[in-house]
Amino acid sequence: MILKAFKEKSNQKYVNKLLSARKAAVNNNKVKVIAVLLNASEFQDFEVFRNYFKELNLTSPKHKIVAFTKDDKYEGSQWETYFSPKHFGWKGKINNIDLQAFIDEPYDVLVSYYKNETPELDLITAASKANLKVGLSRRDERLYDLILDVNPKDIKTFKNELKKYLNILNKL
Repeated sequence: MILKAFKEKSNQKYVNKLLSARKAAVNNNKVKVIAVLLNASEFQDFEVFRNYFKELNLTSPKHKIVAFTKDDKYEGSQWETYFSPKHFGWKGKINNIDLQAFIDEPYDVLVSYYKNETPELDLITAASKANLKVGLSRRDERLYDLILDVNPKDIKTFKNELKKYLNILNKL
């Protein structure tokens, strides 16, 4: 238990270091590839996002949806990507090749679709190379370029608001 607290503190220091060095510079390119980061305890429907991408006429095969679960033995669909606390080491180290590839991919938009405080998800959001980061939580506003303060269960409002702001930013 004590080691877990030290590990979380170590990772939080890493996140703070990433956020203090971050320069928010969103480019003017149109959105082609979107990534979604979910908390499985708050929202699990991957298909809603796939359909939403089609509604927005975003047909890239590179779209990626990953989910975080606190349960190390969680068995999701074989087509979906899940990760758990065991995939995180000390000082921001990622112990999963797929998760590291997700972080290193320069997505046009990263949607961090979670509201509850989850240090692992904050670490992924902070470390991501995405150009525009969209989040739901106001807890640490340094993580995001755009915050849509909606409940994760209210997907319809989120979809309408995201589309509206992507149009305002001339991204669609």
